[in-house]
Amino acid sequence: MSQPPSSATSAATPLARALDQNEIVKDTVEQSANELFVINTVLKTELPNAVQAGEVAEALRKTDALETRIQESAEDLAEVNKVLEKEIGERADLERELANTKAALVRAKSETAD
Repeated sequence: MSQPPSSATSAATPLARALDQNEIVKDTVEQSANELFVINTVLKTELPNAVQAGEVAEALRKTDALETRIQESAEDLAEVNKVLEKEIGERADLERELANTKAALVRAKSETAD
């Protein structure tokens, strides 16, 4: 498994934690697709053509389809991660803006109190 991105790890928000988890899942899914590809390649290469018939051929076709679905799932997770990263950035900007507004309000109140 991979390490979560450091930029998201430093922020303890639920969105950042979700992004960290998604990155780990995406990496695991990609690794699984790669391993399945290697297994399929070995089977297709090592099994004689005469053996690659009937149920064996069907199993090879199904694992090819499964490999494709796994890879597509990894790509979908990557897209979700991009959306989460964007949302985390926008949220951080809004939180900074809110903090600045609160600080300005406190300053304005203290100036009018003087």
